Amino acid sequence: MVTETAPYGEWPSPIEGADVARMRVGLSFPVITGNHVWWQETRPSQGGRLAVVRQGPDGVRQDLLPAPWHARTRVHEYGGQSYLPLSDGFLFANFADQRLYRCRRPGLSGAAEPEPLTAAPGEQAADRFADFVLAPGGDEVWCVRERHAGGRITRAIVAVPLDGSAAGRADAVQVLVSGSDFYAFPAPSPDGSTLAWICWNHPRMPWDGTELRVAAVGEWQHWVIMGGDRESVLAPVWRDARSLYVVSDRSGWWNLYLADLAEPGGAPRPLGPREEEFAAPLWQLGTYPFAVLGDGRLAVSHGAGSSRLGVLDPQTGQLTDLDLPYQAFSPWLSASGRSVATTAGGPALPLSVVRVDIPPTGAAQPAGVSELRREAETLPDPAYLPAPRAEQLAGPSGSVVHALVYPPANPAVAAPDGELPPYIVWVHGGPTSHVVPRLDLEKAFFTSRGIGIIDVNYGGSSGYGRAYRERLRGQWGVVDVADVTTAALALAEAGEADGKRLGIRGPSAGGWTALAAVTSGIEAADRGAVFAAAVSYYGVSDLRGFAAQTHDFESRYLDGLIGPLPECGALYAARAPVGHVNARTCPILLLQGLDDPIVPPVQSESIAAELAARGIRYAFMTFAGESHGFRKAESIIASLEAELSFYGQIMGFTPPGVPPVPLTGG
Repeated sequence: MVTETAPYGEWPSPIEGADVARMRVGLSFPVITGNHVWWQETRPSQGGRLAVVRQGPDGVRQDLLPAPWHARTRVHEYGGQSYLPLSDGFLFANFADQRLYRCRRPGLSGAAEPEPLTAAPGEQAADRFADFVLAPGGDEVWCVRERHAGGRITRAIVAVPLDGSAAGRADAVQVLVSGSDFYAFPAPSPDGSTLAWICWNHPRMPWDGTELRVAAVGEWQHWVIMGGDRESVLAPVWRDARSLYVVSDRSGWWNLYLADLAEPGGAPRPLGPREEEFAAPLWQLGTYPFAVLGDGRLAVSHGAGSSRLGVLDPQTGQLTDLDLPYQAFSPWLSASGRSVATTAGGPALPLSVVRVDIPPTGAAQPAGVSELRREAETLPDPAYLPAPRAEQLAGPSGSVVHALVYPPANPAVAAPDGELPPYIVWVHGGPTSHVVPRLDLEKAFFTSRGIGIIDVNYGGSSGYGRAYRERLRGQWGVVDVADVTTAALALAEAGEADGKRLGIRGPSAGGWTALAAVTSGIEAADRGAVFAAAVSYYGVSDLRGFAAQTHDFESRYLDGLIGPLPECGALYAARAPVGHVNARTCPILLLQGLDDPIVPPVQSESIAAELAARGIRYAFMTFAGESHGFRKAESIIASLEAELSFYGQIMGFTPPGVPPVPLTGG
C-alpha cells in the first residue's frame, strides 16, 4: 500500500535508532539446569551492563544480579560466559574489578549480597577469570585465569575455593596447569580422575592450531590426544571416564570425533563426517557448540554458512535435523536430559533464548520449543523488514564470494521512476567471523529508508571450511578488499544498485577492510574508486601500530594475516590505510570508543590526521566510556544517526528527522 513517492534514502521509517538500541540486549550463553534456564544479557539502557537472568517452569523471569553489578569477564578482552550456576546460586566475574563473586539465594527475598571469592588485585583488573566448571567434589571452581602483572600477561587453569578463603589471600588460588600462552575448556572427567583442556601458543589463533591435552588430577603430567599447528581442536566433553567427544577441523571442516584414551596413539573416530561446520571460531571462552543429551545422543549446531539444530547419534552417525521455526542457531548449547537451551533467530525472528525439548529416539512427535526471551519483544510491521537472499558471486581467479543481499523495503513509499538505490557493503569483523540471515533492526534502520545492504562473507570468513578461512592467510587487505569490491560491483552491473552511490562500512577488522578498500585497495583494484563513502567503526588503520598496541590475544594475529615482523615490514606499510590516503579516497566517517583496548583510539586518530592533511571530507566521532563495540543506548543512537546523515550528505539525499553530522575538509 504505497502512499507516497520519495527518493531513496529519504523514505520515512518507523524504525528509529532507539529501537535498534533496545534490540541490542545481547542474549548469550544459555545454561539449562533441570527445569531452569539461565542466560546473560547486555542492556544498553543500563549503560551496557551485563545481567544474569533465570527462568523456571512457571515462566517467571528473574533478574538475579542487581545494578550496579556487571557480570562481564575481560579474559582475552572478548570475554565469554561470565557466570556459573551453583546448587544454591551462582558465581560471576564482576566487570569493575574482575574478581569472582558468589551470589546465594539469587532472585529471592533475603538474598545475600555477592561475596568475593578471589582477592582484590594489586593492579586494577589484574586477575581475570573465565571458562568456569565445577570441580570434582563441588568445593572448587576450575577456570582459566589471565594475570596482568609487571608488564607481562600469563594464563593458567586454576582452582578457586568456593568457601571464600581466597578472597583475602591470592595464594589460596591453586595453579593446576600452566606453561602455554592460552587455555580453554577445562573439563574434568566424570570420575574426577582426569582433566582435559585445550591450549595453544603465539602466533597461532585458536582457529589455526590447538592441542587437546589430558592429565591425571594431582599429577598433571599431560599427554596430547589431538591437535597441532595445523589442526584446530575445540570443546572436549567427556563421554565416560576414558573417552571424549571433541570437535576438530582435521578433515578441513570442524566435525565431531570420539577420542578414546584407552587406545594411546589410536586415531579418533569421526562421528558422521560432513562438509559442514559443527563449531565456530573461539572468540569467546565458554562456547560449546554441541551438548550430550541424557540418552547419549548429541545436540549439535551445524551447517555451511547458515546453521541448523540437529541430533547426532554417535553410534550410527545418523544426523536428524529438528523442524524448528529458526534458520540460524548460535554456537553455544547446553543440555539437561532431553532438553536443550540455545539462542536462535531467523530473517523475520529476532535472536531469542529458546528451550528445545527433543523427543525420544524413534518417537513420531516433533520437538517442542519454548521461547524464553527475545532481543526485541515488539517488532515493526514485517513489511518494513528486509528479506535477505543468499548470493554466491564469482570472485577473482574463479573464487566464490558468499554474500547476503538486503534490498530496500518500505510498504508505504516508492522511489521515483528510473532511480536506483544506494547500497552499502557491510564488512563483518574478525576477520575470522561470518554473518547469517537473522533479523537485525540495525539493517532495517537503513533498508526501511531506501538504502540497500549487501553483507559479505569474504574470503577468510568462517562457516565454509578451513580452506575458505585460509584464503586470507597472508592476504589481509587483498582478498577481503577484492571480495567486497566484487560484491559491490556485481550489484551495480546487475542494475540493482546505483554504481555511483556505493558505500562500505565495517567494525574492527571490517573497519580495516573498509578503510583499505578506499585507500590502498583502490590502487590494487585498478578500476578507479568504487566506493563513494566509507564508515569505520573502531577500525584498524595502522598495521604496525596495531601489532604493537593491541591486546595480547590478537597481538600476533597479523603473523598469519600479513606475515611476521620485522621480515614483512614492507607489506605492513604497503597495505595499511595510513600512508595511502590520496586524491581518489572518498569521504570517511570514523566512529571510535575511547576505552577500546583492542583497537585503541590512536588508530582512528591516525587516519583522521591524514584525511585532514589531504583535504578529504571526513567526520571523526568519539564515545567516552565505550570499548570495542558500543553498548550504551546513547552511543548506538548517535552513531547510527551520524552514519545515515553521512551517507545522505555524500550521496545526495536528506534523511528526514536526522541531525546532520558536521564534516571537515573538502
